[in-house]
Amino acid sequence: MTNIILVDDHMLVRDGIKALLSDNNDICILGEASNGKELLNMLKSSKPHMLLLDISLTDYSGIELCEIVRNEYPEINVLFLSMYTSEDYIFNSIKAGAKGYLPKNISRAELLTAIARVSEGKEYFSESISNIILKSYIKKAKESEPENHITEEDLSKRELEVLKLFAEGCSNPQIAQKLFISTRTVESHKNHVMQKLNLKSPVDLIKFAIKNHIIDI
Repeated sequence: MTNIILVDDHMLVRDGIKALLSDNNDICILGEASNGKELLNMLKSSKPHMLLLDISLTDYSGIELCEIVRNEYPEINVLFLSMYTSEDYIFNSIKAGAKGYLPKNISRAELLTAIARVSEGKEYFSESISNIILKSYIKKAKESEPENHITEEDLSKRELEVLKLFAEGCSNPQIAQKLFISTRTVESHKNHVMQKLNLKSPVDLIKFAIKNHIIDI
């Protein structure tokens, strides 16, 4: 049995959640609170397995409450259920110690799945929330990558030709045959490209070619 305290400043929302969960024998609504002060007073005598917590409350923010609860009652897991799905809210909730985050337009089935996962101490983020997290990580990863810009001064026309063919999967002998040069010359061009662009391996050459649209994938 998973004991839950609902924390939302709208009674209609709390009543709706209780109605959704009422016929599930594995879940018990231990109590409900409309703000942070009510919740903290309740936790002095009631110890739920988890909180179903909104972000926006009338006194504390849900983020602040989550941090307080995770510090003072680390055995209580927190699952956010909120209409706010911006990147800042999501990442701040994770930093505060939340185990999961759901938008309020999820289905009953997904809510039950999330409660089951979080009550076991596992994490659960809805698909839309996971996509926001993933896009953010990808964006930050790209921003942190040093940009390599190709100009005529960086690479010669022949070096670009060798790089393109190599990135497309051609071997040194194949490149030599296509460009009517020796295999040793091909290897020399590859080494020059790596030195000019400060690349460490043939894999880096391929990544560079993809990132700078020298080849299409």
